[in-house]
Amino acid sequence: RSQKEQYYSEQHSSLINKAYQTLLNPLSRGLYLLELSGVEPAQETDCDADSAFLTEIMEINEKLAEPRNEDVFEEIEALIKVKQEELTREVTAAFERDDLQEAKKLLAKMRYFANLEDKLKTKKIPS
Repeated sequence: RSQKEQYYSEQHSSLINKAYQTLLNPLSRGLYLLELSGVEPAQETDCDADSAFLTEIMEINEKLAEPRNEDVFEEIEALIKVKQEELTREVTAAFERDDLQEAKKLLAKMRYFANLEDKLKTKKIPS
């Protein structure tokens, strides 16, 4: 191959990998679909979340702040998985109804659970 073809292949390979990673994860895929529709994703400063949801997030954060406990970690991990699956179904339904504002709210909730998942992974790594 010529130098130009190799450069072109490298550039497209990078774009394809980025697209694949975006579409692989329900949260990043949903945020991308919002972007395509011209809707700005909810920011952390937006406060549309209901108090029951925020209380649930705070309780999980408090459990994660406690000393290392594998049973609690497993419980939180299972809860996060269930919530993410539930929110993924709800976001899919919102996009199918073309209800972009509902999708935006649900994706904001998904972001909270993704952050909790990251915190959990960090806590599970032995120090």
